[in-house]
Order: sequence, then structure tokens, then C-alpha cells
Amino acid sequence: MRILVTGAKGMVGTALVNNLKNIRDGKNRTRPDLTIDEIYEYDRDSTRDELESYCHHADFVFNLAGVNRPDNPDDFMKGNFGFASVLLDTLKKFHNTCPVMLSSSIQATLAGRFGNSEYGRSKKAGEELFFAYGKETGAKVAVYRFPNLMGHSRPNYNSAVSTFCWAVANDRPFTVNDRSTELELLYIDDLIEGMYDLLEGREEHCEFDGVDTVLKEDGRYCCVPVTHKVTLGEIVDLLEIFKKQPATLMMPRMPEGSFAKKLFSLYLTYLPPAKFKYPFKMNVDDRGSFTELLHTEDYGQVSVNISRPGITKGQHWHNSKWEIFIVVSGHGLIQERNINTGEKIEFEVSGDKIEAVYMIPGWTHNIINLSETENLVTVMTCNEIFNPAHPDTFAEKV
Repeated sequence: MRILVTGAKGMVGTALVNNLKNIRDGKNRTRPDLTIDEIYEYDRDSTRDELESYCHHADFVFNLAGVNRPDNPDDFMKGNFGFASVLLDTLKKFHNTCPVMLSSSIQATLAGRFGNSEYGRSKKAGEELFFAYGKETGAKVAVYRFPNLMGHSRPNYNSAVSTFCWAVANDRPFTVNDRSTELELLYIDDLIEGMYDLLEGREEHCEFDGVDTVLKEDGRYCCVPVTHKVTLGEIVDLLEIFKKQPATLMMPRMPEGSFAKKLFSLYLTYLPPAKFKYPFKMNVDDRGSFTELLHTEDYGQVSVNISRPGITKGQHWHNSKWEIFIVVSGHGLIQERNINTGEKIEFEVSGDKIEAVYMIPGWTHNIINLSETENLVTVMTCNEIFNPAHPDTFAEKV
């Protein structure tokens, strides 16, 4: 399959082209039914001859080209309707009736706050042009009215989320006019998966009740159904938590598919290189060191413990707290004893065979570095963050 992407250097175009290349080059094997041979990238600096060649040979067209922040409002119609006309006329010139996709906007509903949107009118005109083209030629036409898109784009341009991410990541001031304002957001990775579905002929269809999307099997429009409705206040509050994470070590809840998970990934793309790295507080003494790496709201913490040769650490027990010791380097011995029955067990552990050992509540335990020359490095997880006011840790030798 030969795919033409117009607007290839925009936010959506860049992401789509990068991911189509992953399919083409065999780096992404999640879509085994998709075979991509060539990707034609058309943008503002491309020539008319290139457009003609691409339209002649393309087996599928993603029309992402458009104008959303012109200096002159008249340019909305020129950029969004005018280029669509050129594209479709060029396809007709070569009698190419391959499927075509149009990236439109929820503003094309011209409903509610979008009633006077010049951008919306230009997008609506482009939609009708595509639908008419489909009826005239028999070509498959897929028109998507995207809500607010959430991906790496220029800050202070047309995405509040990108602007907030950039400002928080770079310690720049920003303003939230109304924290209660709600946005419907489509994350770029979800959009890309929707485009894969379209290429496979498995796209979702919908209609619109005002600005609300209603899934409908025979709907005129296509849509990506995975969106998130969040307020500006919720967005900036999450970003402030993300910003503090290197200092607090606290990673907020980010369930699979959640808005928080997607926002954190986007936030990281705006970090300046100087913030790619951050230090930990190492607790160092003659025995070695102990460093907390990560805190979570639900699952406790992760730490790394380094024991010098011949050193024994631990020698304590817990009522309810439990831990997992994972030796990743060195050679050691873990001992545990039931404080009530006296039962004792031992585990010889090594970085050559990485294993996990539970420290059981009610069992006093230690870890001994058996090497005379090498440090013992142990990753430790605990089901709760250490609380000095309630440590649940009681000294007792094994």
C-alpha cells in the first residue's frame, strides 16, 4: 500500500508518518494485516509536481493539511477548503478513486460556542466537498471531526494542554482563566490507533448531537471513540504533581488508559534536557547506602540497598509491613526467623540468578553480603512508604 499524508509536518502528520514507518519497516508488528510499501509526505514546502505524482500512485490518502491560526480570517477558507479542492481535483485528474480521509474539527458542528467559528465554517465546507466527491466518484470518504488534540505541538499556539505542559516543565508563568472549563481531549496515540483501524477497514462511525459524539454504525462521520473529558483545573493540578515528582518521589495513580498516564508522557516531552536527570537522597554510612527511588499512592515504595563486603543489614521485623528483596549484583544470604515459633529459613542469593524473596510479617530478617570484595546490591520493594511516626519496624537479630 502506498499512502499519501498531506500536512505531514504538522503535529498529527508527524506522529502519523513516524508510526506508519514503524509498520512499513516491521518495527511495529501489532497490525499484521497492514502492508505499507511507500509513504508520500506532502507539506507546504512540497511542489505541485510532487502532489501530482503522489495523487497518481497513492492507494490511500490522509488529508491532514489545514490552517488553524491564520493572520487573516479569510485564509481559513483558502487553507481548509481551497487545498481540499486541489487535492480532490488532482485525484480525479488521474482517475484515482482510492480511499481518502479528512481531518476535520468538532468546530464544524457550528453548535454552541462554535456557532460563529470561521474555522468551523471552513472545515464544514471541506467536509461537504469530500462527501460530494465520494458520491461523484464512488471513492470511500472518511471524515473525522476531531475534538481538542493532545500531542506534542508548539506552545502558546492552539493547544492549552501543550502550553500548560511547556510552561510547567520550563518554569514559565501561565494563566488559567477558568479552572472549571472542560475540554474533550483526544490523545495522539489513540488517534494513530484509530487511523490504523481505518486502514484496516475497521473504523468507528458516528453522528453528532450538537457537539456530542454519538456512535452509530451507519453514521456519516468517522471517529476515534477514546477521548477524555477533563477540566483545566484538573490538568494543571496533575502537571504540578508531575513537576514535584523528582523531589517527592511520588508517582500519582496512572491506570492503564487513563488521562493521567497520557498527560505524564506528554509532559515529559516538554522537559528541557537539563531536567532529564535528577538526583536521589542517598543515606550513606560505613555499611553502604540505602536510597529510596520511587513512592506510589497505592503500592508503597521501591528502594535500592548497597551493602559493603561482609556487612549484615536488617535484623528487624514488622507487624504488617512486608518487603521483597531482589539481589541484582553480588552474593548474599537472606535469613528469616518467625519470632513466635522460632522457625528459621535461609536463602542464598546472587545477581547471577535474580530471584525475589518475601520478608514476611512477624519474621525478623537480615541480609548478609557474603563477598569479601564486592558490594551486594539489592532492589527492595515495600508495601508502604516509610512513616517515621509509625515505622512498624522492631529491632531483633535473626
